[in-house]
Amino acid sequence: MSDTSSDTPVIKPKVGEYRRHILVCTGERCTGDGASQALFDSLGDKFKAAGLTSGPLRVKRTRASCFAACKGGPIVCVQPDGTWYYNVTPENMDRIIDQHLRGGRPVEDLVFHQAGCSDDDEGACNAPAACGPTSAAAATSPSCNSTGAGGAA
Repeated sequence: MSDTSSDTPVIKPKVGEYRRHILVCTGERCTGDGASQALFDSLGDKFKAAGLTSGPLRVKRTRASCFAACKGGPIVCVQPDGTWYYNVTPENMDRIIDQHLRGGRPVEDLVFHQAGCSDDDEGACNAPAACGPTSAAAATSPSCNSTGAGGAA
């Protein structure tokens, strides 16, 4: 038996430039009524209307089958900021788009976890999400890079 996989070159995938990547949990335990999938399905139009489908603020979107955070859904995670949101209704998604994805400031009342912070920090954390383009931390924090994204762009 010969191994033909070594005869075929593996093609390196390409992903266009983007500023942030939003992951939406669409697992059935996140919301039993299909609200998470409906939220994901609405993002294409919402991002287009907000100018987030191209250019320097482009946001990539991906559905995930389970985040193992099965309460308070729909659950959304914004990367590279490491900001986790709960109760992401269509209205709350509009707030996240306007304030976080366009403005660089997390919607604090919807955040249930921030990467790099203890869940007990209650706003005192200087994590990458605080590095949005309009934040003071973007200019002064060593954890923020020149893109203002707090990590890889």
